Amino acid sequence: MTKNLPTADDDVQDPQAAGTGTRQATGDDSAPGAANEQGDRAETTDGTGTPGQAPSGDSLTNAAVTELVPKGFRVAAAFSWRFLVVAAAVAVLGWLVAELSIVVITLSIALLLAALMNPAVDALERARMPRELAGSIVLVGGLGLLGGVIAFVVTQFTRNLPEMQDHINESLDQFRQWMTTGPIGLDTADIQGFVDQAVSFVQENQASLTTQALSTAGVVGQIVTGILLVLVILLFFLLHGERIWTFLTRGAPSYARARVHLAGRRGFETLGKFMRATVIVAVVDAVGIGVGLAIVGVPLVIPLATLVFLGAFVPIVGAVVTGAVAVLVALVTVGWIGALVVLGVVIAVQQLESNILQPLLLGRAVRLHPLAVVLAITAGVFIAGIIGALLAVPLLAVITAGVKSLTQETPEEPRQPHIPKFARRLAPNLVKKQHGSEHPEPEQAGDRTEEPPDPEPRQ
Repeated sequence: MTKNLPTADDDVQDPQAAGTGTRQATGDDSAPGAANEQGDRAETTDGTGTPGQAPSGDSLTNAAVTELVPKGFRVAAAFSWRFLVVAAAVAVLGWLVAELSIVVITLSIALLLAALMNPAVDALERARMPRELAGSIVLVGGLGLLGGVIAFVVTQFTRNLPEMQDHINESLDQFRQWMTTGPIGLDTADIQGFVDQAVSFVQENQASLTTQALSTAGVVGQIVTGILLVLVILLFFLLHGERIWTFLTRGAPSYARARVHLAGRRGFETLGKFMRATVIVAVVDAVGIGVGLAIVGVPLVIPLATLVFLGAFVPIVGAVVTGAVAVLVALVTVGWIGALVVLGVVIAVQQLESNILQPLLLGRAVRLHPLAVVLAITAGVFIAGIIGALLAVPLLAVITAGVKSLTQETPEEPRQPHIPKFARRLAPNLVKKQHGSEHPEPEQAGDRTEEPPDPEPRQ
């Protein structure tokens, strides 16, 4: 019997199948296992089973097209469209803030004052006083204190204003004499010409100045309206602040609602700490610089000290500006020696504030980088002027604390909704079911005799 030799047209055993003895491939067919292996290796085959050749355009899927795009381009595209969405949202938010600037500013000021006054309201409430009465007492007391301070400052300013005018006139005469006899050597006629030009400018632009004065009167009306609105909002914040924030957090997703609520509380606590520390720093600055001005003999000590107190609410920039004003007033009134003394006092007080008071009172929780503070103040000035400069740093502190709380991997408090005490008494079983094993109710002595329930089988 003659044994037939295999030809090219006969079935040829696949080399890999020959090693395993489990599969064979014909000329046009491929085994499913081989196809899976080739799919795992992201390889393609043509009709003869030759690997490495790209399929036709009709057989490309979305995944295959995605694989053809470099990873760097895919990441850049994903980042770009997300960035555009965020930028559009920020632009819309900025437009809304600009259109509703009065409402936004009044809300921000009321929030700052609420953070400052809320500890006093809480203390009175802990003393068994109704919160409505406690909030009203704190608000009226704060308004009375503020009115007394304003009246005292205005009285001191009007009392010392004639002396200040005499010092200014004397300083101007000395400056004019120095301009004529000093190294500049101007003629008296030239100086008088400058004065005449200034007077003529005022006369020529009298109409525009009158229009600006009328617009200023309109601004004063807006300020009065804003103050009344701040008082109303502040009263509601003091009385129902927790309830308002709980209502606002209902718009957050259920899985993130507790964390958002906690972030808001942490931000408000940070704002309160920042405001109280800023008030203490402002008092120290005003007292220190005021004492220095009184020792040197500068008039208007109380108004200048009040200006320093208000300037301390704008970190870094406010201290520099108010200190410069104090030095200039000292230069005009008592001469350059007194101005140098006042400058030394201002520098010493600022060093005490920066190196001791702020780190001690604010701590790490509210510490902001000086560059972030300067940029925030600059943005606030461009957006809302002086009010923006006052609000920029406190709002930055709130945002920083809130973002820090949101990005923590482990929440600082359990993610359970707040259940009032009356609800716990009315439905204790529901409370136990809601809390589950994470927050069990304290066991009583008689409950320990029961056998623990069997754990539920895993699905």
